[in-house]
Amino acid sequence: MSKFLSLFAVLFLAACNSVYIKPGTMEPNAIIHVDPAGVGIARDIKEFLENRGYDVRIGKQRPSGQDGLSSSDVVELPANTGYIVRTGESKETFMPWWCVFNGFWWWKFSLSITDQRDGKEILSWRGRGCQNSSLRKLDRFLDELEIKQ
Repeated sequence: MSKFLSLFAVLFLAACNSVYIKPGTMEPNAIIHVDPAGVGIARDIKEFLENRGYDVRIGKQRPSGQDGLSSSDVVELPANTGYIVRTGESKETFMPWWCVFNGFWWWKFSLSITDQRDGKEILSWRGRGCQNSSLRKLDRFLDELEIKQ
């Protein structure tokens, strides 16, 4: 019975991620736009990308209305922005019993990286997992994505 439960757990967790990746398409140390603020992966990805050597920008905010009073803002990106990172996620969950050695937080998210030169998506990832293991997976995905120099 314990073998069955172990096999079920392994199969259940293996089905938690769906990834589309275009290897060798991302320039290392490029300028990357990431949305401001956020929770979970949206928050942690900024520091993670900076630690890998990317120039992470959130863009300059400016009012979208001509009168300057509009409540919605438009983000101005530098002309040489190489990539856009978009994240979507459900609320992160504190899971000390499941993620005890892996960051304590459980994420359910989607992540997309788009090349600004041609508008093509080079990474599309729908996943769930503990904080640290998800960031380790992202590290491996970026190793595949980056152009080897």
